[in-house]
Amino acid sequence: MKLLLPILIPLLGAAAVTLLRKQPQVRDWAAIAAGVCQIVAVSALLPEVLGGRGASFELVEFLPDAPIAFRADALGMVLILTASVLWALTTVYSIGYLDHSHLSLTRFHVLVGITMAATAGVAFSSNLLTLYLFYEAMTIATYPLVTFTGTEAASAGGRRYLAYQLGTGVALFLPAIVLTYTQTGSFTFTPGGLFGEDLTGFLPIFTYLLFLFGVAKAALVPVHAWLPAAMVAPVPVSALLHSVAVVNVGVFTLFRVLVEVFGAEAIASLGLGRLTLIATSITILVASLIALRVRNLKEILAYSTIGQLSYMVLGIALLNEAGITGAILHLVGHSVSKITLFFAVGAIAVGTGATRLNELRGLGQRMPLLLGAFTVGAASIVGLPPTIGFVTKYFLFLGAAGAHHWIVLVVLAASTLLSATYYLRVIRTSLSPMPHVEYGPSGPTSPPLSGRPVPREMIVALVTTAVLTILLGVVPGPVLTLVRAALP
Repeated sequence: MKLLLPILIPLLGAAAVTLLRKQPQVRDWAAIAAGVCQIVAVSALLPEVLGGRGASFELVEFLPDAPIAFRADALGMVLILTASVLWALTTVYSIGYLDHSHLSLTRFHVLVGITMAATAGVAFSSNLLTLYLFYEAMTIATYPLVTFTGTEAASAGGRRYLAYQLGTGVALFLPAIVLTYTQTGSFTFTPGGLFGEDLTGFLPIFTYLLFLFGVAKAALVPVHAWLPAAMVAPVPVSALLHSVAVVNVGVFTLFRVLVEVFGAEAIASLGLGRLTLIATSITILVASLIALRVRNLKEILAYSTIGQLSYMVLGIALLNEAGITGAILHLVGHSVSKITLFFAVGAIAVGTGATRLNELRGLGQRMPLLLGAFTVGAASIVGLPPTIGFVTKYFLFLGAAGAHHWIVLVVLAASTLLSATYYLRVIRTSLSPMPHVEYGPSGPTSPPLSGRPVPREMIVALVTTAVLTILLGVVPGPVLTLVRAALP
């Protein structure tokens, strides 16, 4: 029953928020409490998982050979622990960001609670059907978040989001699940995979391709366009999409498919690893090159996310210990680093009104703390010490070298340089002199800000994630223990 608590707590939190909607302060504390309680509930499972005992629970026999069933393992714990911690921080951030807007905090808390319940369901799913149901439940729950502002642009972004997510889910992902059952006779995730070794024929390869491009939340090219379109949503929603739940669920689903549906032997015999490396390498380079061209800050982060997600899938496809370690660890590292960047961009927009690159001049003088936090997140994405990004890049490079995939090493190196280029462009512009400097009795003064004072809730959440980005890089041991327990 412990497995149900992380799913039920966000739903109970959403119900409490609804009941307390006329008492804003109490409502917000209830939302924060739900996040903290989910962290506690998930942490309570850690001793069993790390001890190798695990936990499982069958809720109902949904279809023959396909129950709605759950299990706790180390890989699922990586996803839900990361999401739970960042959910609590996103809730704190959203209180400051949305409090003075016309947007409903109550509706935001409720929808995020449902999304987090779906995330827990995906993390603990013990078979493909259970995972698919929660995967699609997340799509439905996050659609109102993408269209949260109610503008025409938000509606257009929401339509594209829904078309990609439901379209690929029904047309590709679900048929892949059915084809898996017809070939293996099972939906259940199995260490080593459901498919045997020495596979031949086109049908297993076709099934794998349906999975690879049917999980649109992982944003591989060409099913990636929904992600930049979803950037019309407020910053807390973007943080949820990119760092807490949606994209992580996409990558996690492909982890399950690679490791526990097909397995290393089937992937090697069919040459699927090379196919995956080609798809992810193309995605990494395309996304990085587009990020160099765009000027909107959230769009830069969106294309950065697309490339970073493929880092994770690429690491798994290397099929060696270092590569898989780097892939799973990158799920944690990218989440913490990217949410820091989104929090910083949101705070900059609130404090100055700046949303585009050319509007950042003088930011370093006016808001050094925000620029410093942004720099920490950017350094981690690039892979600089002492951030968690350095540790994940180390394992990914080690995995590529160990597998003798020299072209992959070139792709990783090139994308690192491209990432450094577009993030340094933001930092350099922010450090440029302030425009239209006025001179007073005591010297130059900054121009008036077009925004409002950044709320302390946003600053607290931003500083916390920036500190975590460095702390996990300096002391990665505890996270690595859980990641290594997740290795196949």
